[in-house]
Amino acid sequence: MTRYAQSFSKTATPQTERADARQVKNSAGGFTFEIGPWQRLDRWLILGAEGGSYYATERALTRDNAGTIEECLKLDGVQTVARIVEISEAGRAPKNDPAIFALALACAADNQATRSAALAAVPRVCRTGTHLFQFAESVSAMRGWGRGLRSAIGRWYSGKTPEALCYQIAKYGQRGGWSHRDLLRLAHPEATETHAPIYRYAIGADSGERKVSRNGCFRDYPGTAPVPAYLDAFDELKRADEKRTIDLVRLHGFTHEMIATEHKNSAAVWEALLERMPMEAMVRNLAKMTAVGLLKPMSAAAGVVCGRLGDESRIQKARVHPIQMLSALKVYQQGRGERGSLSWSPVGQVVDALDAAFYHSFGAVEPSGKRTLVALDVSGSMSWSPIAGVPGLTPRIASAAMAMVTIRTEQLWHVTGFSDRMVEIPITPRQRIDDVVRTIERVPMGRTDCALPMLYAAGESLEVDAFQVWTDNETWYGNVHPHQALRAYRNKSGIASTLAVVGCVANGFSIADPSDPLQLDVVGFDSATPNVLASFARGWQ
Repeated sequence: MTRYAQSFSKTATPQTERADARQVKNSAGGFTFEIGPWQRLDRWLILGAEGGSYYATERALTRDNAGTIEECLKLDGVQTVARIVEISEAGRAPKNDPAIFALALACAADNQATRSAALAAVPRVCRTGTHLFQFAESVSAMRGWGRGLRSAIGRWYSGKTPEALCYQIAKYGQRGGWSHRDLLRLAHPEATETHAPIYRYAIGADSGERKVSRNGCFRDYPGTAPVPAYLDAFDELKRADEKRTIDLVRLHGFTHEMIATEHKNSAAVWEALLERMPMEAMVRNLAKMTAVGLLKPMSAAAGVVCGRLGDESRIQKARVHPIQMLSALKVYQQGRGERGSLSWSPVGQVVDALDAAFYHSFGAVEPSGKRTLVALDVSGSMSWSPIAGVPGLTPRIASAAMAMVTIRTEQLWHVTGFSDRMVEIPITPRQRIDDVVRTIERVPMGRTDCALPMLYAAGESLEVDAFQVWTDNETWYGNVHPHQALRAYRNKSGIASTLAVVGCVANGFSIADPSDPLQLDVVGFDSATPNVLASFARGWQ
């Protein structure tokens, strides 16, 4: 008897072979579905490509995603710009860098309406001086400095109040080889009587420096209005002793970036800085404040920090991204930096407060009420690239932390891991995030078979309403495709299970079948992801 069915089957196809005509080969050699350009745009804006992936270099991923951005710009440039602005302003991405890069590409688009929309969006996406310098570097690689671009940069300056502009100039003097003097010389914006002395200060006109721009058309800013007191005080701060530094910080709200290096190891200076320190800056500097002795067990400063970290509305207003909280918690708890020689003794109450703040950063998540299987890809490729360039914070670790949001929200849940076999993930809702991180770091790695969660559920006769699979979609190892395994599970269990595939790398692949309304591709590490997952599961059955 000829066994042709062993060579071809519509229910069980090796992942190294195409099971559906729509599938494409992924970077690992397996076949998966290709996501559309708009989905891929979202992946780029939230995930970026810093550090690359296991199967693709940072350069290759960036070039590939740049092609996708340009495709979206051709399909609907104005909509693309609107999406860039939406994700950037909402603080849904761990870093703003991908949005800035995409906006620079939009500013170089062929379509006039697209360019106009992109140039008008510069102040909304580039909200700080660092963002603006990064944009200037990116856009310089895309196009020349024509009138439209110079006007857009000029509007960034002229659109700020004198107080806000002074703050930006003092805090972000220069980054990446760019300075405010460079941009003012290129853009030469019109100046009001209040802005002119600030521009003169930024370009060094009052110090008698030579006033020549890169493009030879620099405009001086004449006038008799004095430099704002804030900038005079900033100049004094550069030369001040410790006591005067503390006084100036309290008087003007100067930040740690503005003070002289010799005072950055002073607990008294940091105590003054903490009084008006923004939430995100506070989270970034917890280690330093502990190392200099300001944060100690039962100290007043520790009480202030913990109070702020426990204020959900404050965290939401500051738009501190969950990945930033997770990174701060991971680094702070270990007592040493990922780079450099700084070390400290972690304060227990601060670690607990960071753990709570991680969940606060998502806002309220409404449970789906569904029986949910959370499956974490723990294969080697998920341990390769850092998220948002944070050393040691890989998709493998971050996906486990974000899965905690689901299991703390839902009543009926089960968490498991998979690579080329199923792996036990012994985590519970009562665990602190730093303990979860240590647990996931001990899990053995392997090759990638994304069909295993559905095969496991079928083999164990588990009743699952909603599968969540956190993966980079570089599956290739198994003898059945994930969508085939899901179909088999549904047939066996009689449950119309949903499958949400949470993409953890900005590639173009997904194991989710786009023609199945009960399957969804979601961008990983988006601050909106837990609510999207719950809403999708809740909306069916």
